[in-house]
Parts: sequence; C-alpha cells; structure tokens
Amino acid sequence: MSAVRLLVLGVVRMHGRAHGYVVRRELLSWSADKWANVQPGSIYHALKKMNAEGLLAHVDTADGDRPDKVTYELTAEGERYFDQQLATMLAEVRQDPSANYAFAAAVAFLPALTRARATSLLEYRLTQLKGELANLDVALSEGENWGHPRHVSALYRFWRAHVEADTTWTRDLLDRLGAGEYVMADDAGNSFGRPTSNR
Repeated sequence: MSAVRLLVLGVVRMHGRAHGYVVRRELLSWSADKWANVQPGSIYHALKKMNAEGLLAHVDTADGDRPDKVTYELTAEGERYFDQQLATMLAEVRQDPSANYAFAAAVAFLPALTRARATSLLEYRLTQLKGELANLDVALSEGENWGHPRHVSALYRFWRAHVEADTTWTRDLLDRLGAGEYVMADDAGNSFGRPTSNR
C-alpha cells in the first residue's frame, strides 16, 4: 500500500465523510506533500480507485441549489484495510525509498491504534532493526573477504548510521508510549485519527 492510500483513508475515516477537497486541504495542511510525497492528483486518483475497490463508498449529499460533491466514507472493508495497512506500515522495515513515506504515513495515524497494539508493532520493528544492525556489522567486518571493494564499507557505515538512528528513535517512541504519552485509540479523550460521524 502506498502512503497516499493510507493517508487518504485515514483522513476520510477521521472526518466520517469527506469529499476530495476536504482530504486534499487536510493533507496539504500537514505538509504531507513534503514528507509523504502526496500530490493533489494522487489524492483524487486514490479516492476513485479505492471507491472502485470497495474500500470507500459514495454518499449522497444534497446541499440546496449547489452542485453535489462526491463525498466518501469508509466501508467495513475499508476500515479493515486501513487497520491492516497501518499495522504493516508501522511494523515493517524495508530498504526502499518509498518505505520512508509509508512509515511516515503510519506514524501520522499512530494514535488510531490501541497503546498495546502500537507498542507490539513497534517492538516487532525494533527486532527487525536489531537484525539489520547485525547484518551490517557482518558486512562491515567481512565485506573485503567477500570481494567487496574497500570503499563500499563507507556505504555500509552510512546505512548502519541510519538504522542506528531509527533504532534509537523507535526505542524513544516505545518509552513515550509506555509512559502514557499521546492519546491512543483506547484512551479516554479524543485521539487523533479516531473516526467521527458527520451523518
């Protein structure tokens, strides 16, 4: 799943019902065009495609004499898909550039998860990151024996620094969740990303 799809579903979910302009305005107000590569055209494309896939449904909205706007709401399948993709994008460690967009989108909707589930997913992520560090340490110590040019070790050190920073950041987020920071889906109060009803 792309970051755009998760963000679009999440915004429609937050609003209960939303038309494309509302989704676009919300995401651009978050600067999602910069940290998740969300472009206006991709928002409208995602809305139409996910409607065709049954993740979103059109809702009739009459507004006096004004022309009807296409308004969407999540279907039950869309809610399941949002939850599944949010969990996957938060927990997965992937080494392709689009993974950063996906992870950023998942962090944006972190409070849509229960505290226990978010913690479990981030602990799984941490385990993967530890494995990445171990693999990079082996590559650093054995790379020349495997026939890698010596200067390639600079690239391994670069990747290791990124994985180490991700590991530190993930531990910090786990500590914050453990200390009760952030209003999560199972906490009292209004958590960010919690569905609302505009019906």
